[in-house]
Amino acid sequence: MDFYKKYGSSENRREELIRKIEAAVNNLTLEELEALHYDMMTKNYGDI
Repeated sequence: MDFYKKYGSSENRREELIRKIEAAVNNLTLEELEALHYDMMTKNYGDI
């Protein structure tokens, strides 16, 4: 299946992925969030 036929544009796909990630993050435990934060900081994703 062609990417643009399914999602319309890369911006639509980006917004869909952001919504899915936000929903997943809302279900993480404190320990999982801390691990995610640590991983992001060690990979230099900036001041989050």
